[in-house]
Amino acid sequence: MRILILGGTTEAAALVRRLADRPDHDVTLSLAGRTTAPLALPVRTRIGGFGGAEGLAAYLREHRIAALIDATHPFARLISRNAAAASRAAGVPLLAVRRPAWTRAPGDDWREVDSVAQAVPALGDAPRKVFLTVGRLELAAFAAAPQHRYLVRTIEPVGDALPGIDVTPIEARGPFGAADEAALMRAHGVEVLATKNSGGAATYGKIEAARALGLPVVIVRQPALPEVAQVSRIDDVLAWLDAHRATERGV
Repeated sequence: MRILILGGTTEAAALVRRLADRPDHDVTLSLAGRTTAPLALPVRTRIGGFGGAEGLAAYLREHRIAALIDATHPFARLISRNAAAASRAAGVPLLAVRRPAWTRAPGDDWREVDSVAQAVPALGDAPRKVFLTVGRLELAAFAAAPQHRYLVRTIEPVGDALPGIDVTPIEARGPFGAADEAALMRAHGVEVLATKNSGGAATYGKIEAARALGLPVVIVRQPALPEVAQVSRIDDVLAWLDAHRATERGV
């Protein structure tokens, strides 16, 4: 069975590893190409976009894909919309791997907003040391708040996204534990965390650390995504694939 996985997340990597040794599955992993050195994974990998929903549908038909898995980031709205549209157009079953959003726990001091743009004024007017983990592509929004000092963590170099602003860059790839996150925040005198509600365990440590340190968190809510069949566990993806394969065989 030919499977296309839209990836770039820890869930996609875990799924690929589980499927790599199964000879009854022919897996292709698709990455958007936003990182120059993605993790090496043991399946065929393609880099770059498809040309919108129509291009993805054409790819599904041309390569005779039997199952499409959307294991992209919760904030990758465009590719998730394209996956849903391409699935319908090409008649290929789609399953989304969706992380449940983090929920507020006792001791959390959250300012929830609907976009990165809204997160900027939520930091306030008074100068503060901000731990910023919203991804490299959306850093430029914070140029509108140059009074703050920023500790910025990204996978790729920050570059000139925040020119003329006090920025301390850190290049690192998760997972990040709560103890290490708390130590990092203390060492840099962080006063507020600005992040996205990405869900999952890999980066939850910063939320736990902010809670333990009594720091406020400006957090961007997960966007609305297409209503498609979805699961949150890799075992459920495997069960879905096995059921689909059995259906194809008429078992």
